[in-house]
Amino acid sequence: MKDNNNVRDPESRPDIREVSKKHLTRAQIEARNKRRRRKILIRAFLLTSVFVVLGLAIFFVARGILAGTSARAKAKAEKEAEIAAEEQVIADRRAAISQADVLATQYDYDGAIALLQEQQGYDTDSELINAIAKYTAVKTTLEAKDVTKVPHIFYHSLIVDTTRAFDTSKWGSDTVGGINAWMTTIGEFDKITQQMYDNGWVLIRMRDMVTQSTDANGNVTFTKNTSLMLPQDKKPFVLSVDDWSYYHSYDGKGYADKAVIDENGDVKCQYTDASGNVSVGDYDVVPRMNTFLKEHPDGAYKGARGMLAMTGYNGLFGYRTDVAYKTHENLQSDQQAFLDSHPDFNYDDEVTQAKKIADALKSEGWEFACHTWGHLSVTGKSVETLSADQDRWQNTVANIVGKTDTIIFAHGNDIGNWHDYDAATNPVYAYFKSMGYNFYANVDASNEYWIQIRSTYLRQGRIDCDGLQMWRAKSGEAKTNVFEKLFDVNSVFDSARPTPVSATGKA
Repeated sequence: MKDNNNVRDPESRPDIREVSKKHLTRAQIEARNKRRRRKILIRAFLLTSVFVVLGLAIFFVARGILAGTSARAKAKAEKEAEIAAEEQVIADRRAAISQADVLATQYDYDGAIALLQEQQGYDTDSELINAIAKYTAVKTTLEAKDVTKVPHIFYHSLIVDTTRAFDTSKWGSDTVGGINAWMTTIGEFDKITQQMYDNGWVLIRMRDMVTQSTDANGNVTFTKNTSLMLPQDKKPFVLSVDDWSYYHSYDGKGYADKAVIDENGDVKCQYTDASGNVSVGDYDVVPRMNTFLKEHPDGAYKGARGMLAMTGYNGLFGYRTDVAYKTHENLQSDQQAFLDSHPDFNYDDEVTQAKKIADALKSEGWEFACHTWGHLSVTGKSVETLSADQDRWQNTVANIVGKTDTIIFAHGNDIGNWHDYDAATNPVYAYFKSMGYNFYANVDASNEYWIQIRSTYLRQGRIDCDGLQMWRAKSGEAKTNVFEKLFDVNSVFDSARPTPVSATGKA
């Protein structure tokens, strides 16, 4: 039997690991710890390497994605820029074609063709090629017009309210007689304008009738313009407007008050009706003709408008720009009455507003002519008298509207008879020529047209489209109905006019 005393209690046995540690040397322990640290470092290195590799992979993948995205964005931007450039070329081409259509409508086929030939691809693009071919073909059908057979018609300010204008109980027979004789109503003007358009008349400028050359000394030489080209059924005419100043004598008689510029930058007129209501609109020749020609651009040659013959003694366009309103010297009674009723009057503001009107008119195509400062009859006047008047015109009108080479004589007078002007024998002509005037106009309603084109000047007779001349044509008093080819007097003549119409009184 075994001795149970030889069986050891497990609780009493020493731990083998503890025993083994006791038998390890210090070197062995350090080596073992070194091995452990190395394993830990290797594991950390491997783990770090994995993260680095993964990071690099992610970086390169992201960079590739970003590079691809950037490349695609760049390609897209380049494509969009290319499309935008192509669209701009198309837009520019269509705009040029639209503009060329306007030029061609106004009979400027050379200008239309030249504009299209400035466009990119004009010789390869089908639209441009076709448009150029169309204009070229139409151009061959035009004919040169005889510039020695061009009528020149003119108006004064239009009567808006015939009831007030022809009220003899208020103005007296003398004043109403003048209004009736020398003025045209809005209704008459509209009918004349429409009928002349329907009859093939096309508005041109006086200067369109000549070819002008100027030498080194500024001397002008004229020859007949042999290349004023219009369709066979079209005929040229010239238009002018006298005294667009709204004199004090017009006040309350049914005319517009003054010219103004509306919110669109267009020249219109301010009008005050009989009840005192003020409005802005087409209340005179200039804005009515502008509106008509915007609607009928083929009614004017190369955008032509009329000639405005301006005096200065009461100012311009309804603005009191004569120096007398500033100095209060040599005032007429109506000028003094105006200043008395306008204590806040500012001369400089009037001049500034008038200049704005003048600039706007010129931008619309209107031109200016001298009508003398004082509405002076030039017939029989001395050079000294005319020179004094010219000084005033230059200082109070030309300083606003600019220099002009055209003089339209007031009262329809002239500085000579039907013979040619001759500076050697006509000192008044010599004087006006020295002042730079090359275009001259009188009034002659005895002929459908009257023109002198000489090397140093152009002179033209004008037909007054007013109550007196229309009555004479309508009643048979006139030897020649100068309106016959222009419009039908019987359908134009305003029934509100007192008849018969005679050349008495002052407007």
